[in-house]
Amino acid sequence: MTADYTTRFKAAVVQAEPVWFDLAATVDKTVALIEEASANGADLIAFPETWIPGYPWFLWLDSVAWQSRFFVTYPQNSLTLDGPEFSALREAARGNDIAVALGFSERSHGSLYMGQAVIDRDGTVVRTRRKLKPTHVERTLFGEGDGSDLTVDDTSLGRVGSLCCWEHLQPLSKYALYSQHEQVHIAAWPSFSIFPGSVYALGPEVNTAASQQYAVEGQTYVLAPCAVVGDAGWEAFADTETKRQLIHKGGGYARIYGPDGRSLADPLAPTEEGVLYADIDLAAILAAKNPADPVGHYSRPDVLRLMFDPAPRPKVDLLTPQQSAPLGSAPSEAVGEGSDETGATGAV
Repeated sequence: MTADYTTRFKAAVVQAEPVWFDLAATVDKTVALIEEASANGADLIAFPETWIPGYPWFLWLDSVAWQSRFFVTYPQNSLTLDGPEFSALREAARGNDIAVALGFSERSHGSLYMGQAVIDRDGTVVRTRRKLKPTHVERTLFGEGDGSDLTVDDTSLGRVGSLCCWEHLQPLSKYALYSQHEQVHIAAWPSFSIFPGSVYALGPEVNTAASQQYAVEGQTYVLAPCAVVGDAGWEAFADTETKRQLIHKGGGYARIYGPDGRSLADPLAPTEEGVLYADIDLAAILAAKNPADPVGHYSRPDVLRLMFDPAPRPKVDLLTPQQSAPLGSAPSEAVGEGSDETGATGAV
């Protein structure tokens, strides 16, 4: 579909602290922020990475033995896509006539994934995705996504795509989204709260720059929500003096960038909770693409091209009776193409 560049709307970006490890309470806080943004005229609100039930900072702070105290609580309070909490968030979007870009820990049976969802203003789920490659110690808790998670979708407000955290340091993943003519990009981040002054790449300088660079490279609006570690987070994670030296309060650096890279909203203080707002005019993308469209007139496909496989990768492919018959034997009668004897579909 050819993208439209006449739409104008108001965007909202969250900088706040979740209710740590409490699914129901964080959903309630999410609904309250949705209602607040809608009342202030916003048409889209974006939430941080793993906003529900909070980013698992325990992974960065101590041994696996210490982390194990969270290994049941965290999954129990992660979001399931078929659960009542996700339905409540869809209803909040519909009831307040506002699109919602959500970040959450997704529980699928016994496994967790770093999830994002785009819900349109009528409550329709446009897309759910999983972080393609969790970063560093995140890989001890979360599984991986696949090529189907690098997708830009048409919504009532334009073509929207999402990545989280250090996916914005992956040049090929970014180019895959640019190539789909993204207009509004959700760049979801946790707070920038750990190892202050010792690991520059984990701090706000690099990560806010990554969001801004994404806007410039892709000529897209970037909504970059960011969480905060407050008193409750301090209590949850910093139970020793050593940990108090490794994680600090604050870390909120929410931003909104235009397609030419300029900042469109005054930042909040790093310890402050609130919502940033900016007016979005998709026509500005055309002006930004005039000098440099990386997937159009400024590309050189004769020299450089991206090989991108967007297909989903199911864990199990169920064979039909014909496919599973021993070599040389007569196949049994199929119940139906792509199904087993119970009528289950051919791919899970």
